[in-house]
Amino acid sequence: MKKKTLATIAAMAGFSLVLTACGGGAADDNAADDTNVDPNGIVTTNGVEPQHELVSTNTGESGGGRVLDIITAGLVYYTVEGEPKLDLAESIDTKDSKVYTIKLKKDIKFSDGTPITSDSFIKAWEFGANPTNKQYLQSFFSIIEGAPSEEELESDQAPNVPTLSGLKKIDDSTFQVTLKSPVSDFVARLGYTAFMPMPEVELKDPTAFGQNPTVSSGPYVVKDGGWKHEQSIEVVRNDKYEGPRKAKNGGITFKIYNQDSAAYADVQSGNLDLMDGIPTANLKTFESDFPNSHISQATAVWQAFVIPNYIEHFGNDDEGNLRRQAISMSIDRKLLCKAIFFNQVEPARDFSSPALANFKEVLELTKDRANIEFNKDKAKELWEKANAIKPWSGTFTLAYNADASHKDWVDAVTNQIKNNLGIEAEGAPYPTFKELRQAIGKKEMKGAFRSGWMADYPEMSNFLEPLYVTGAASNDGGYSNKEFDKLIAEINKTQPGKEKNELYAKAQDILDNTLPAIPLWYGKAKAVWNEGTVKGVKVLWNSLPAYYTVQKLKKD
Repeated sequence: MKKKTLATIAAMAGFSLVLTACGGGAADDNAADDTNVDPNGIVTTNGVEPQHELVSTNTGESGGGRVLDIITAGLVYYTVEGEPKLDLAESIDTKDSKVYTIKLKKDIKFSDGTPITSDSFIKAWEFGANPTNKQYLQSFFSIIEGAPSEEELESDQAPNVPTLSGLKKIDDSTFQVTLKSPVSDFVARLGYTAFMPMPEVELKDPTAFGQNPTVSSGPYVVKDGGWKHEQSIEVVRNDKYEGPRKAKNGGITFKIYNQDSAAYADVQSGNLDLMDGIPTANLKTFESDFPNSHISQATAVWQAFVIPNYIEHFGNDDEGNLRRQAISMSIDRKLLCKAIFFNQVEPARDFSSPALANFKEVLELTKDRANIEFNKDKAKELWEKANAIKPWSGTFTLAYNADASHKDWVDAVTNQIKNNLGIEAEGAPYPTFKELRQAIGKKEMKGAFRSGWMADYPEMSNFLEPLYVTGAASNDGGYSNKEFDKLIAEINKTQPGKEKNELYAKAQDILDNTLPAIPLWYGKAKAVWNEGTVKGVKVLWNSLPAYYTVQKLKKD
């Protein structure tokens, strides 16, 4: 029987959505198998240095996100397959997709024993939404009544908003959320990091707490002093957590690597238990290197690069539009996927992911995909049209972080651009992911930059709204299109089905014509592990391991 997402259930029930907790919801994700297992064993895995302190409203990148995903628990969580299910919430009710009543489970607690209440969510969301606090994920709260709009946040003139009129406490275990307009996938969003609760100790000084977050709501908690910058982050099991993601190990140690090739070598030698992501150099051999301990599966990950609108020749004008189209058409994605990735990734055909339930339907409705197809002659023609507006000078650069396997594909892409357009093009390496993200955030880029996207929640809106809506949290290129913004607003009001898919297709058509990012490929989740030290490895819908399912084997 095909599984139904919460959004699908909402559509079947008309405009009324009633979610309640039910027994055995996570049985498939956390099946017991304790043979030869050390329940308190610590699992070692790869990681990268987070960009920010570990605060849920301020982390939108995978370095910190993979840690926050397991030290926090929210109203909703996502199963391995990407199905949203209730976690700390007992029920979530709405009749109009605008006003939601949320009831928490009884006796839920943070790791220090303090209760998780309605205030734990309300105060956390108000903190995240208030522009004064300068949180990276502020725009996720802009849909709530009383929160600054994305346009206000983008203008840096948003007012101080210490409380939100759209959040109403009914009692310690019940609160109500009123949105500015209906959002049909709001419940599915609630499993994302931004919407996690905060303990009082964190709210008193979030920045200091984020450096040493020793109180948690999730299945794990960071050890006191466990974040050793540029070295490791150690988390241990939180026995106060009673939700569906109960940890089957004693903790996870994220070892921070500056080169993923070093992590791969450590798994091979037995010095690392588990690694997600495979270095490009090992894509051809990882299945034979780990014949009984590897995973490769479709996942909600998409790779692209962004040419920001603030650099010369690429503004929001005819010249910039022509050059983006030319560069996109100059890239042979099929050749790239075959030559560099041995067909372990799939050429991108749109701005979302085949892992989404409605991907195929939307793709069939999308009319304008010509700019994401290889066409060398057309690319050259468009580039010359742009030169007629203003002659090109200089070198086209594509920035990437050198602490992961990006160099080979960046070199391949820039060589294609160079050869097919007849211009100078080259990669621009940054030593670490953190340094690249800092430069992007400060708008210091001198050229294009890689922009992989790992979905926050399993809905197509998450591939479109946070990346391309005016002023959105991850709109790093400064893209703004009023027609696109209006379509997203309409999508948010529309229940799943043909009408919503038609709106998605129209939004995709706009993106194809304006190219706020240059799509490259759809990712596949890959992981390898040491079968002599761990078992029970699963990879989530968003490509990260389900750390809580991993079991450490007893030493002989």
